[in-house]
Parts: sequence; C-alpha cells; structure tokens
Amino acid sequence: MPRQQLHDQEILGDMLASQKQATSHFNFCSNECSDQNLKSDMLNILRDEQNMQSAVFNEMHKRGWYQPAQAQPQMIDQARTKFEGISQQLA
Repeated sequence: MPRQQLHDQEILGDMLASQKQATSHFNFCSNECSDQNLKSDMLNILRDEQNMQSAVFNEMHKRGWYQPAQAQPQMIDQARTKFEGISQQLA
C-alpha cells in the first residue's frame, strides 16, 4: 500500500496548531512560576514560541491558507465594553 504524503498546507496547519498549544502551555507555566529565574526562562521561551507561531501564521496567510474572519465593528465594540467593565471592577 503506498504511503500517503502530507501536503504543505497540512504540514503548516499542524505546525500552527502545535505552536498555539505550545504558547498556551508556556504561558500557563510562566504564570505559575514562583522562582523568578525560572519565570524569566519560561517567558523567554514563550516569546520564542510566539515568534515561531507568527512566522507559520504569516506563511499560511501569504499562501491564502489561513484567512481569519475580519471582526465586525459591533463585535469590537462589545469586546471593548466588556473589558472596560472588567477594568473598572478591578480599579
């Protein structure tokens, strides 16, 4: 039986999903660190992972393989109102 090969789009899509998951984990770890040296290391790794995620996203977007929907003005206003309310509660 012939082996199926992945196409570039599938490979980049898997890479993007993996980078999203990695950034989520490193963000969580950096939030939980009580040791400042370890926290600094986690934040540096997080930044590197975010840069890799951005590079993969940009490549997919350039090739027309990842087209996020544009936020509608109403959605932006709703988000702004929500976070302004949260900000006022925390002040």
